[in-house]
Amino acid sequence: MGSVAGRTVLITGGARGVGAEVARRLHAKGANLALTDRDGAALATMVDELGAERVHAETADVRSLAAMETAAANAIEKFGGIDVVMANAGIASYGSVLQVDPEAFQALMDVNVMGVFHTVRATLPSVLERRGYVLIVSSLAAYAAAPGLAPYNASKAAVEHFANALRLEVSHRGVDVGSAHMSWIDTPMVQDTKADLSTFQEMLSKLPFPLNRTTSVQACGRAFVAGIENRRRQINCPGWVGALRVLKPLLSTPLGEQPVRAFVPDLLPRMDAEVAALGRSMSSRTTDLETR
Repeated sequence: MGSVAGRTVLITGGARGVGAEVARRLHAKGANLALTDRDGAALATMVDELGAERVHAETADVRSLAAMETAAANAIEKFGGIDVVMANAGIASYGSVLQVDPEAFQALMDVNVMGVFHTVRATLPSVLERRGYVLIVSSLAAYAAAPGLAPYNASKAAVEHFANALRLEVSHRGVDVGSAHMSWIDTPMVQDTKADLSTFQEMLSKLPFPLNRTTSVQACGRAFVAGIENRRRQINCPGWVGALRVLKPLLSTPLGEQPVRAFVPDLLPRMDAEVAALGRSMSSRTTDLETR
């Protein structure tokens, strides 16, 4: 793809975190932006920051195919088409399989998995017409599981394979498909979890290096933009995450699981007790959006 100047990029979850950082960087390079998010106030802030001339913002829930079809149609009406789609919207849940609220589990799968399908389904006709690029935001969690995060792990493994299948379907039509895999990024999602659960911070500290490190949103944004410009099959942030993709078969063996198994018996019950005391299985921000 090379330069993104004059290209139109649709980003879900574009009001905060990695989505917003990528939007800012692409806008600075001359791209047109179609941003969606459930948080209308945060979207309005992005428009105020970047200006409305090359930004179309739409409050939309990726769980609704109709909403994403409307967002795509409005972006096409304003900019003439969609060259790149970044299916980025995602949420996390708290607690083990025995503790997590089943409704939170369902909400996470609806956003993180069905939301990716709805986003791609709504935008793909235009991306195909323009022989563009689709980026599915997965995670290091697709390679290595973590206790207390089973719903998130499952969703990110699912969308990685969705990206792999989609690539087989559209590559002969000139469309490239990539998946993004990040370790812990200093996003509102990670910040909220750290604030809610001291045991989450403790778990991070017990993971082996470099799995215990957190990367800045800015570094992640740089990696994503480079990946979009080069239509990469995988984007890994930090770069060492790519090595874990190669090691993935080992990570689910007794040897690979041993460093995590060592602290689970003590830490997981305490994490579940914290979740029970919170009275919710998602961050307060996500819970507020769910009840609006």
